[in-house]
Amino acid sequence: MNIKGNIAVSESGFLFDTYTGETFTVNETGTRILNLLREGKTSEKIKEIILQEYNVDVESFEKYYIDFLETLKQYNLLSDESDEK
Repeated sequence: MNIKGNIAVSESGFLFDTYTGETFTVNETGTRILNLLREGKTSEKIKEIILQEYNVDVESFEKYYIDFLETLKQYNLLSDESDEK
């Protein structure tokens, strides 16, 4: 899973869809996760990194991570790697 190539992400958490012109904002943690996804990190590696960098327990991370990914899918911001080929 990856962020679509047409999505620009700023350091401040501002997302811009270059195809539709839609904009979105995410918090610091969301921005970090988006950047990790863009780097091609797996969900397990993202979990490891976020647990190290932020004061969050495993159960909370997993719940919010799944919710975050579902929201990204809902707004058509994610693609499977197979979509990119």
